[in-house]
Amino acid sequence: MSESFETLIVDRADGVTTVTMNRPERKNAANGTMWRELLAVFDDVATDRSARVMVLTGAGGSFCSGADLSDPSDVAGRPGDPYLVQMRALGDVALRLHRFPKPTIAKVGGIAAGAGMSLAIGCDLVVASESARFSQIFAKRGLSIDFGSSWLLPRLIGLHRAKELAFFADILSSAEAAEFGLVNRVVPDAELDTFVDGWARRLAEGPTLALSMTKTMLNNSMAVSMDQALEDEARAQATNFATHDTREALTAFIEKRSPTFEGR
Repeated sequence: MSESFETLIVDRADGVTTVTMNRPERKNAANGTMWRELLAVFDDVATDRSARVMVLTGAGGSFCSGADLSDPSDVAGRPGDPYLVQMRALGDVALRLHRFPKPTIAKVGGIAAGAGMSLAIGCDLVVASESARFSQIFAKRGLSIDFGSSWLLPRLIGLHRAKELAFFADILSSAEAAEFGLVNRVVPDAELDTFVDGWARRLAEGPTLALSMTKTMLNNSMAVSMDQALEDEARAQATNFATHDTREALTAFIEKRSPTFEGR
């Protein structure tokens, strides 16, 4: 099933929801409307029990070239509001993606720059085509980094490399992005859709609740002690043992067959 918004296309099939940023004439630069629609779609998919994984991508050969600054008074869809209020609204979108309770995959073809790069690396997994390019372009626009990159980059690639990307705002090839540790896989352009479809379907067939708790624990890992991490793991496993999916997995193991997970 495909749903059209003003700036997005949302497709739902077999547990996979694909959200396509759809402003190809602007290389999918995010205007205020797109930020509002992304926030609404993230909230909707997060609570949709039939949606078990979300893929974020862009139309027309680009991922997202960042925030559309052609109308600087409407950065985040709140024209007339002070810039601090608008940027906090933008931050709400980044937080929704970070807190999204299901696995997310960024499928990156073409340019992912500025907030567009932050959208990509804010996903759980990043798959890039060979022709994809990445840039923390902010400094070249007289801006500091945003959309969570000040938090994401040091955790993904370390502080010194994060400063390199942020200070110089260079454009990285997909191979360079992989060397930095920003992407999980680089695949030929012609194989991008097939590869991401394969990963998305594997995740959609997985144990939904267990994957959600694993995601939360990994996201929190740098903010907790080993003691707290072990306690969190214990609580998560106690929850898992009471689910249908874990009982199904144990039965399937005994019966020497693949489990069928139902997300409950």
